[in-house]
Amino acid sequence: MGNRSSVIVGRDAELSAIDAALSSARAGRGGVLFLVGESGVGKSRLAAAAAKRGFAADMRLLRGRASALDPMVPFRSLTEAMLSLVRLGEPIDVAALGPYRPILARLIPDWGEPPGEQEGASLVILAEAVLRLTALAGRDRGCVVTLDDLHNADPETLAVVEYLIDNLDDQPTLLVCSVGDETPSPALRMARSASQRRNCTVFDLGPLDRADLPRMAASFLGVRPDRVPDPVVDLVWAGSDGNPFQVEELLGGMLDSGVLVQDGDGCALTARLEKNLPVTFVRSVNRRMDLLDPEQRQVLSVAATLGRRFPLAVVRRVVGLDYRDLLSHLHGDAVAQLVGQDEQTPDWYAFRHSLITEALLAAFTPAQRANLAGRVADAVESIYPGLPGEWCQVSAALRLDAGQQARAGHLFAEAGTRALALGAAHTALALLDKAADLLTDPAARADVLEARLDALAEAGLIDRALATAEVLDQVGGQIDHRRRARLHARLAWVANLDGRTMDGLDQVEIARALLGPDAAPADVAPLDVVAAHLRLELPGLGRLAEAETMARRAAEIAEQVPLPVVACQAWQLLGALVRARDAKEAAHCLERSRSIAVRHDLPIWEIHALVRLGLNDALQDGGVERLEQARQKASRIGAVTARYQAEVNIALQLVLRGDFAAAESVIDQVLAATTRLKLMEITQFMLLNRAVLAAHRGRRRDMDRALAELGKWDVEPDQHVPRVHGLAKAFCALLEENRVQARDELRVALDAETRNPTTFRLSGRDGLHLLLTALDGELALSDLRGASGQLRWDRQFALFAEAVLAGRDGRVEEAATLVADAVQVGEPYAMGRHLGLRLVAEAALADGWGTPLEWLRAAESYFHDADIATVAGACRALLRRSGQRVTQRRAGVADIPAGMRAAGITAREYQVLRLLVDRLGNQEIANILHLSLRTVEKHVSSLMSKTGQPNRIALGKFAATAD
Repeated sequence: MGNRSSVIVGRDAELSAIDAALSSARAGRGGVLFLVGESGVGKSRLAAAAAKRGFAADMRLLRGRASALDPMVPFRSLTEAMLSLVRLGEPIDVAALGPYRPILARLIPDWGEPPGEQEGASLVILAEAVLRLTALAGRDRGCVVTLDDLHNADPETLAVVEYLIDNLDDQPTLLVCSVGDETPSPALRMARSASQRRNCTVFDLGPLDRADLPRMAASFLGVRPDRVPDPVVDLVWAGSDGNPFQVEELLGGMLDSGVLVQDGDGCALTARLEKNLPVTFVRSVNRRMDLLDPEQRQVLSVAATLGRRFPLAVVRRVVGLDYRDLLSHLHGDAVAQLVGQDEQTPDWYAFRHSLITEALLAAFTPAQRANLAGRVADAVESIYPGLPGEWCQVSAALRLDAGQQARAGHLFAEAGTRALALGAAHTALALLDKAADLLTDPAARADVLEARLDALAEAGLIDRALATAEVLDQVGGQIDHRRRARLHARLAWVANLDGRTMDGLDQVEIARALLGPDAAPADVAPLDVVAAHLRLELPGLGRLAEAETMARRAAEIAEQVPLPVVACQAWQLLGALVRARDAKEAAHCLERSRSIAVRHDLPIWEIHALVRLGLNDALQDGGVERLEQARQKASRIGAVTARYQAEVNIALQLVLRGDFAAAESVIDQVLAATTRLKLMEITQFMLLNRAVLAAHRGRRRDMDRALAELGKWDVEPDQHVPRVHGLAKAFCALLEENRVQARDELRVALDAETRNPTTFRLSGRDGLHLLLTALDGELALSDLRGASGQLRWDRQFALFAEAVLAGRDGRVEEAATLVADAVQVGEPYAMGRHLGLRLVAEAALADGWGTPLEWLRAAESYFHDADIATVAGACRALLRRSGQRVTQRRAGVADIPAGMRAAGITAREYQVLRLLVDRLGNQEIANILHLSLRTVEKHVSSLMSKTGQPNRIALGKFAATAD
C-alpha cells in the first residue's frame, strides 16, 4: 500500500491542458497556469504532474514554493526555484545573462558578486533577470517553472510573478502556480486579474465526484477499483466531501483503526458504520498521534512548531536525540504516513500537507505552545548564529509565540532592515510595522520608524513617507537634528526621482531649517547636491546657473570631508552643466568624479562617470570607445540601467554616423527591455532615438509613429522639443527637399531651448540652423564666432555655413578650403556630410566657386544608395541645370516586390507608389521626382488599374500596406 494515490483522478481536462501548454512552451510560446482551490484539493499534485511531464520531455525544470518557515521571507520561492535548476539539471551558462547575472546573485551568491548599491535593488530589474534566466534555461528545449503555495508568498515574489505573467508569451517557458482560495490573498487577486486580461489560464479545482472515489481508493489501497465496496466509498464520500487529501487520510485512519482491512485484491469493512459518520480530519490526525510513542509525539510537536517543512538539526537540538534515533522515528510506518523527506532540500523533512501541521498545533494549549516556541527559538539561535536568511523572521515569530515581545520586536526590525537591503521594500514595511507595534523603548522605536521611512521611499509611497517624516520630527529627543536633516535630504532625493520637484525642495528647506545657519559643511553638501538636481527641473533662465553654484559648492566640500558619493554626484552634475560652455572643463569634472569613485571603490559611480565621459567623447570627436567601455563594465557588475544609458548614447551616435542598421538593432533591443522594465527616462530617450533614426532615413511615417509613442509617456513639456524638431523633424524635412519646413522646425527647436535651457545638446542652434540661415542670406560672419569649438556634429554644418558666406563675399579659395574642412570634420557622419555637400553645392553653383559638380555627384551617389530618392533626384536636377549629362537612376526590376512585378508595375510607377505612402499630392510627387504633373497623373491612373484599387485613397492605403 502506498501513502498516497499513485494516480491523479478526476482531472483529465486539467492534465490535457497542461500537456498542451508544455508542448506550446517547447515550441517557444510560453504561458501561465494557475491551479486554484482549497487545501487538499490536489493543487500541488497537479503542479508536480506538470513538472514530471515537462522533465520527461527533456524540458528544464525549476521548482519552488512559498517560504518554508515564514511568509515574510522575501524571494524564498524564487531562490528555491533557481537553486533547483542548478541541482536538477546540467550546468547552465549564467554568464550568458550579461548584466543580469549579478542581479540574480542577490538571491544566489554563487552566481557572482551582487551589485553593492541601489543600482541592483530595483524589483523590476530583478524580475527581468528571472525572465531572462527562464529564457536561457528553456532555449531549444523549453522550461517549466512550478511555484507552490503562492498564497503564502511575499509581495516581492508576487511582483516578479506578475512581471513573468505579462512577458512570457514569446519565450519557451510554462509557469505553473498553485494558490489556495480559502481566504482572499494578493496572489489570488493577481491570478483573477491576469485571467481577465487573458494573460493566463485559471483552473478552479473543485472536489472529486463520487464516481472518482473507487479508482482513487483502489490506487491508495493497492487493490482493483471494482473490489472497493460501496460502503467504503459511501463512508469516504461522507467524511471527505470529495477532497482528495482527506480521502487518503480517512482511508489511512480506517486502516490504522482496523475498521478497514485488505482482503487479497480487495478490501472490506470490519464493522457496520453509519454513512454520515462525522469523521473529521483533526480526529484522524489525533488518532494517529495516539498510536505514537512519547518520543515520536515530541518530534512531531517540535516539527509542527517550525511549520510544514523543518530541518533535522533544530528538531534534534530540542528533543535531544541523536540522528540515528531521530531518523528511525521519522521513517517508522506510523510517522511516515504524516511526514516525508523534503524533495529539494537535504536534511529537511516536510509534513505531507499543511493541514496536518494545523491539526497538530490545534491540540496544544496556549501555555504549551508558548513553552515549545521558546525552546525551538533557543535551538534556532544556537544552530544558526546571527540568524542568517529566513531564520531571523522564524526566530522573531517564535519569540512572539513565546510571549517575548521585546525580543521579537528587535528581530522583526532586523529582518525588515535586511529585506530592505535586498530590495524587498513591501516585505520590509510589513516586518518593520510589526516591530514598531512590539517595541516600547523610545530609541528603538525611533530607529524602526527611520528604517520604515527608507522602506516607504524605496516602495515609492512618497505621501506615506512624508507623513512618517512628520512623525519623526515629533519624536522629541530621540533623533538628533542632524540625523533628521539627513532623513529629509533622503526624502528630497526620492521626490526628485519621482518627478515631485516642489515636494523635494520643501524637504530641502525643512532640512536646512533643522540644521540652522551654523550647519556643518558635511551636513550642507548632501543638501546642495540634491537641491541642484531639483533646480534643473524648474522653469526659468537662471536655474542652470543656480544649480551649477550649488553643485560646485557641494563637490568641493564633499571632497574635503570626505563624502565620496556626494562628491561623485556633484562632479557628474557639473560635467553636464558646463559641457555646452567648455568641453574641456566638463571632461575634467567627470574625470574627477571617476577618480573619486575608483579611489573609494564605488563601481556604480565609476560607470556613471564613464557613461558621461563617453558621451563627451562622442559629441566632441564622434568616438564611442569609452561608451563601449562603460557598457562592458556595467555588464560585469550588473549595472543594468547604466548599461542602457550607455546604449542610448551609442545608438544616437550610430544614427549620426549613418550606420542605420546597427542603430536600429540597438534601439529595438534596448526598447524591448526598458519598456518592460518601465525605465521611463531611458525609454523616452530611446524612442527619441528611434524618431531621429527614421528622420535621418527620410521615413516620416516611422518618425511620426515613434514620436506618437513618445507622447504617450509622461514627458516634461519642453524636455525633448529641441531634439524632436531640430534633430528629427528638420532633417526629415530636408530629406524631403522642404527647406522652408526645415527652417520652421528649427525655429520651434530654438525657441523651446531659449525658453527652457537644458543640458541636452544637438538642437541645431550651433550647426544646421547656421547653415540654413546662411543659405537664405540671413547669417552674418559674426554669428559664427566660436563655431570651431562646438560639438563635432554641429561643427561640420558651421563650417559649411562659413564656406557659403566666404563664397558669397568672393573669397573663393577660403570657401573651398572651408568645405574641405567641413568634409574632414564630418568624416564620421556620412548622411550629415553629404547633406551639407548637397546644400552647399547649390550655393556654390549660384555664386561661382568651389567644385559643386563634384560635391553633387558624391551626394547623389550616397543618397541613391541610401534609398533617399528625393535628395538624390534634387542632386541630379542641379547637375542637369548645370549642363551635365546625368544617367537617370531608377529602381531596378529587382527592387520591385515580386507580386508587383507580376502585376506589370514599372520601376517609375513603383517610385510613385512608394511616395503615395505619405499621402503626397500629384504636384508634390512631381516636384520630388522631377516629373511633369501630367506624367504623375498617368502613373497614378496606371497604378490604380494594375492594382485593382478603385480610387486614389484606396491606392494610398494599398501603398502603405505594401511599403
